Amino acid sequence: MRHSENKPPVGKAEKLLPRLARVLAPNASPMTYWGTNTYILGADTVVIIDPGPDNDAHLAAIMQALEGRRVAQILVTHSHLDHSGLCARLAAQTAAPVAGFGDSQSGRSPMMQRLVAQGLGSGGEGVDHGFAPDFTLHDGAAINGDWGDITALHTPGHMANHLCFAWQDIMFTGDHIMGWSTSLISPPDGDLTAFMDSCEKLRSWPARRYFPAHGAPIADPQQRLDWLMMHRRDREAQIRSLLGQGVNTIPALTESIYHDIARELLPAAQRNVFAHLIDLCQRQVAAAIPRVGIQAKYRLIGSSEKTVTGM
Repeated sequence: MRHSENKPPVGKAEKLLPRLARVLAPNASPMTYWGTNTYILGADTVVIIDPGPDNDAHLAAIMQALEGRRVAQILVTHSHLDHSGLCARLAAQTAAPVAGFGDSQSGRSPMMQRLVAQGLGSGGEGVDHGFAPDFTLHDGAAINGDWGDITALHTPGHMANHLCFAWQDIMFTGDHIMGWSTSLISPPDGDLTAFMDSCEKLRSWPARRYFPAHGAPIADPQQRLDWLMMHRRDREAQIRSLLGQGVNTIPALTESIYHDIARELLPAAQRNVFAHLIDLCQRQVAAAIPRVGIQAKYRLIGSSEKTVTGM
């Protein structure tokens, strides 16, 4: 499902559409593909979507791309450092306020809040713990200006404070929907149950094209959504099958499923498996012993147990 667009030049403003340009950050990696796409939307007055990592060269490239235009707002899809790290310095240079759903704990489900209270930490995905937007954007919030109308959509899943931004028939999808890879879902910041609900939400929003924060634009949004949701359902089926065979720990499940990936990616794969197990436990398909956690053992629940087994 990878898209074939060639990697754009790093640090050069590329016009994608009338009033829309992309500046690619120099932070290519196995987790960011060719780097973070920073979008500049507007004509005389603009908004910036996802400033990207705290990097001197990227800051200089954005300022050059602005060509003296006024920045009305800096919009952040979510607070991973490769998206929000440059916010403070860019805001200082442009005098523009930063807007997002909330800080890095905002939007968590009750289940994720319980896991955090029990001591579960993030999986090392570069959370920007100091992120604090000047303005918060609720689901459905409008950002209006010379660029037209932008609608913020709360789409938790990859991260609880994740937003997508709808503009005309375009959707800026951050890390929720990408063409080059599936989205990492790492509890407690990531939430598979929320991810699937957010995919259904995007399905009902008419968009001709998706512009993700990493990789090329997605020309067929509905097809991509269908594939991603089916991929998650197939992964669930694999996990359920292995649980039925007695494979009951996260490391063992991960080794069985992701037997062909690089070893350095196994920790991220384990977090994805953990996300599926949390979802299965919430739906009373599986149970954790002694309780939901990284070190727990998991088993399938029989139909007679589902009404009496708690979390």
